[in-house]
Amino acid sequence: MLRPFVYWAQTESCITLKVDLKEVKEPRVSLDDKKLSYASVGVGAKGPHNYEFSLDFFLPIVPEESQYRVLDRQVDFTLKKETKCWWPRLTCQPQKAVWLKVDFDRWKSEDDVDEELEKRNVMNDYPNMYNSLRKEELGYRKEDFKKVYLAIYNLFQFVGFLYILTVMGIRYFRDGPASMEGTYEAVGPALKFCQLIQFLEVMHPLFGYTKGGVMAPLIQVGGRGIVLFCLIEMEPRMHTKPVIFYLFFIWSLVEVFRYPYYVTQVYNYDIGFLTWLRYTIWLPLYPLGFLCEGIVILRDIPYFEETQRFTVSLPNSWNFAFHFPTVMRIYLMIFFLPAMYAMMMHMYRSRVKKLGPQSWRSKLD
Repeated sequence: MLRPFVYWAQTESCITLKVDLKEVKEPRVSLDDKKLSYASVGVGAKGPHNYEFSLDFFLPIVPEESQYRVLDRQVDFTLKKETKCWWPRLTCQPQKAVWLKVDFDRWKSEDDVDEELEKRNVMNDYPNMYNSLRKEELGYRKEDFKKVYLAIYNLFQFVGFLYILTVMGIRYFRDGPASMEGTYEAVGPALKFCQLIQFLEVMHPLFGYTKGGVMAPLIQVGGRGIVLFCLIEMEPRMHTKPVIFYLFFIWSLVEVFRYPYYVTQVYNYDIGFLTWLRYTIWLPLYPLGFLCEGIVILRDIPYFEETQRFTVSLPNSWNFAFHFPTVMRIYLMIFFLPAMYAMMMHMYRSRVKKLGPQSWRSKLD
C-alpha cells in the first residue's frame, strides 16, 4: 500500500490537509466525524500509482461543514472542528506516521494567535506606529545602500589609479625616460575609463550621496575631461609627448591618496596621516598639474590650427563661426591663472576647514 505525503495545519476552528498528489483521478473519499479515508490514482513520491491513507482524528469534526478540492498539483481538505480548541496532534494515536507532515506555510499555534491579537491591539492603539517604523527601516536600508555604493565606487577608483601608477612606474624603472613616449598607449585606456567614471561625482551631490555643491566637482572633472578627451585623445601627435607622462603621473598620484580617504569617511573612520596627506598632497601637485595642462594646450594650438578640429567656419546654415585655437589662446592669456587661483583657494579652504589653520602636527598628535 502506497501512501502520499499529507501536510496538515490548524487554526482554532478548522483543520487543513494538503495531499501531495498530482494528476489525481477517481478520488474516493470517506469522511465521518472521527475518521477520514482517501484513495485515488495519482502521481506522488513513487510515481504514478494508486495511493491511499486513513486518519483517525484526535477530536470529532463536523462532516457536513467540511469539504475538499482536487487541484492539478494537490488535493486540499478543509475540516471543521466540532469544538473550537487547539489540538495537540492530528490523530488519536500518539505515534505520528512518517508520511504525515506539518504544513509550515499554513501552520499557526495558540502562541501565534496571541501575538497576532497583541499586534492588532497595539496597531489599534497606535495607528501611525507601523508607518513610522516602516519609514525608519526604509531609511536605514537607503543609508546602507548609499554607504556600500560609495565604498565600492571609491575603492574601484583607487584600484584603477593605483594600476595606472604601477604600470607607469614599472615602465619607467625598466626603460627610463624612453618609456615616456609610450605612456598614453600603455595607460591611456585605463585613465580614460576612470575619468569617465569620475563624472558620477558630479551626480553624487544631486542625489544626496555626498555633501557639498555641484560646481566644484563639475569644474574639476569637466576640465580634466576636456584636456584628456578633446586636447589629447583627438590629437595623436600629443600622445608621445613627455608632458603626457608627467600629467598622468600627477593626476593619478592625487587620486591614490584621495579615494582611500573617502573610503574611510564613508564609515566615519578617521586616519590622521591619511587625512593630512589628502589635504596636503595637492599643495605641490595641483600647480604642477595646471602647468602640465597649460603646456598641453599650448602645444596643441598649432595642431588645431592645422587640422581645424572643433572649428566652425563661415559660411554655414547657422551663420555662426567658432575658432577653437583662439579660445585656447584666450584661456591661456586671461583665464588660466584665475582658474588655478580659484581651485587652489577652494582646496585651501577645504584644508583649513578639515585640519585647522594651525600647523598640521597638531592634527597628527
